[in-house]
Amino acid sequence: MTMNTAFTFAIKRICFDENYHPADSTRLTTNFANLARGESRQENLRNTLRMMNNRFNDLAHWDNPKGDRYSVEVEIISADMDIDGKGDAFPVIEMLKTTIVDHHNNDKRIDGLVGNSFSSYVRDYDFSVLLLEHSKQQAVFSVPDNFGDLHGKLFQSLVHSDAYQAQFSKAPVICLSVSTSKTYHQTDNQHPVLGVEYQQDAYSLTDEYFSKMGLKVRYFMPANSVAPLAFYFAGDLLSDYSNLELISAISTMETFQKIYRPEIYNANSVAGKCYQPSLEYQDYSLTQIVYDREERSQLAVKQGKFTEEQFIKPYQHTLEQWAKNYTTKQYATA
Repeated sequence: MTMNTAFTFAIKRICFDENYHPADSTRLTTNFANLARGESRQENLRNTLRMMNNRFNDLAHWDNPKGDRYSVEVEIISADMDIDGKGDAFPVIEMLKTTIVDHHNNDKRIDGLVGNSFSSYVRDYDFSVLLLEHSKQQAVFSVPDNFGDLHGKLFQSLVHSDAYQAQFSKAPVICLSVSTSKTYHQTDNQHPVLGVEYQQDAYSLTDEYFSKMGLKVRYFMPANSVAPLAFYFAGDLLSDYSNLELISAISTMETFQKIYRPEIYNANSVAGKCYQPSLEYQDYSLTQIVYDREERSQLAVKQGKFTEEQFIKPYQHTLEQWAKNYTTKQYATA
């Protein structure tokens, strides 16, 4: 067995609905897991799914006069990695998979996108442990050498694995918030679903981190949105995915962003031609969904340290050797 194929992945699917309970291996900072806790858990989940469906029908408005043609089903895709072949798997990555149900066509089920949200214990380690410790020793902000290299190769190894390609015919598209440290400029380019495109002068740390995962980024503000979203993808975002697939990503992730970053995505004014996002903005509306952002940041540090103790330190030599020998390749659509 070569170093490039030494790790075995197993993929699990969990339905995200109003009865969802987070698995023990799920990062509690993850969007969907954070909502599914506490006294308001079921109401949170019900309202979140309703927001997704309403937004989907708003964007998929053709042949949909009552705005009720479609609903979106969401699955949590968890990828566990077995390093040494002894069955001790570590939960490396979680994403979401959408399925679109067409109620005007005998409840036909249409594949949405895999990706959407992105959750990773190793990313917690990189940002909340490694980068934090490095920054304390620097007078000027910088990142550690090879920052994100291991994580990027683990992600690419998953996407090229037999386990992933047996279940998904397309590479993931991940949809995140834009960076509050950058300024975005509106362009003349407009897509019928993704909306108006924005560009920025320099990549954010997140953009650079995701580039090591083999993903490019473009920023679009869909119709009736108030801020652009960052779309991370391999290949060609505009031609590799159908309109309904793209709408499934927007409706799912814009809903989460309205809950978690209402200052940006539920603001009462629309992003202008020159736009810098800010979490200090005061003119915004809250959703009816309970969420504790402060707890989420504290948990990121705890989960980063958990990753260091359970994954990075015990397997450091194996991971370093594997990353050194790993070569990337293009994702081929089935």
